Amino acid sequence: MKKVPYRHSISKVLGVSLIVFLLFSVSIFAQDGGSAEGASAEVADSGDSSGDPAKGKALFNQNCAACHSLTRKMTGPALANVESRLSDDEGLDREWLYNWIKNSPGLIASGDAYANKVYSEYNQAAMTPFPTLSNEDIDNILAYTAAPPKTAAPAAAAAGEASGSGSGSSGDGVSNELVLGALALVFALLVVMLFLVNKTLRRIAEANGVDLSQEESAKRLPLWKAFAKNQFLVLVTVVFLLLGSAYFAYGWMMQVGVDQGYAPVQPIHYSHRIHAGDNKIECKYCHSSARVSKTSGIPSLNVCMNCHKSIYQVADETLEEGKREYGIDYNKEIKKLYAAVGWDEENQKYTGESQPVKWVRIHNLPDFAYFNHSQHVSVAGIECQQCHGPVEEMEVMYQYSPLTMGWCVNCHRETDIKVEGNAYYEKIHAELSKKYGVDKLTAAQMGGLECGKCHY
Repeated sequence: MKKVPYRHSISKVLGVSLIVFLLFSVSIFAQDGGSAEGASAEVADSGDSSGDPAKGKALFNQNCAACHSLTRKMTGPALANVESRLSDDEGLDREWLYNWIKNSPGLIASGDAYANKVYSEYNQAAMTPFPTLSNEDIDNILAYTAAPPKTAAPAAAAAGEASGSGSGSSGDGVSNELVLGALALVFALLVVMLFLVNKTLRRIAEANGVDLSQEESAKRLPLWKAFAKNQFLVLVTVVFLLLGSAYFAYGWMMQVGVDQGYAPVQPIHYSHRIHAGDNKIECKYCHSSARVSKTSGIPSLNVCMNCHKSIYQVADETLEEGKREYGIDYNKEIKKLYAAVGWDEENQKYTGESQPVKWVRIHNLPDFAYFNHSQHVSVAGIECQQCHGPVEEMEVMYQYSPLTMGWCVNCHRETDIKVEGNAYYEKIHAELSKKYGVDKLTAAQMGGLECGKCHY
């Protein structure tokens, strides 16, 4: 029997391909496992075993955030790693912290040296005592202060990129470059295999006396002629182009009037990140009409002056961060506020020479759509962030949600009505619950999809 020359070559290529693929698979799984082990070890090593950082964060925000930050000095000192710092620098243990947090005036009166040092440093204003906090609560707070700050991970990632690591990673910890390299190698091997198969088949044809060059020259046509003669291919291409054009045209037209992501430059820069985020100012302190009115309202400049009569400049750390990260000089923006409201900073009085501020509206519904803030904020108890996004993280305010009809309708379909403590809904809720056979009603089941609710 005549030996078939192409089998040996193809077998070699297939064997090499299989070996290379297996090697890449092993390396990928090994790296994935190592990453998982490293992550597990990191989780095991982080945090304080004697407290729950998640519970501590909630307690910190409720009791401590008004006067303390983790990373910067405010009314009180920064509290990041406070326990380890006091232990290393002052030789104080956790028991001292229990006494200080629960009864700081008593500890000061007892003559404790470090308590009196803090008392003198911070304008002889004793810290508010928290006798209701248990030792477990304080353990949780200390565990939270010992945990890495939120910004540590992004900062580390940025540092890694800057150092030239150049290795992105996919969600499971596998390097993107490694995956792409493996796919590129597999593709190259396939190309080599096809080339060898084609070469081997040509040798077989020539050995059997077939002249491929003449047949190919006789049958070969220009590409466009071959395409034009293939009516099926032409039809499929035309249909594909028509469908693609219709898809993109529809997508473009559906974006008309949708301003998601709109972030205009305002005449006076206002950082929601600093006010609502760092300083924990309640949204409705400035937008007070959201509780009782259709609109949330634009805060009067007098609301700003409630604080900025005394706050005429920001801390050096915040000022440097603003210039470095956002190109903003916060102190200059405060001067713009003083000029607009007519405040004489030197003499500490109003001049009466005010200037209008031409704020640029960001969230704007069509005139034919009715929306009432008070109905959603006061009655439904919806948080501002549900529609406006993480405002406390926005340096420049932008439109977070699309504010389209479909977006509103989906929310009405998914949101349960808040009926607890609202006598108005009791009878309606009981009747509709029987009708739909449910325990909780959505806004849609309460008539939230009726056209007249928003259009009349």
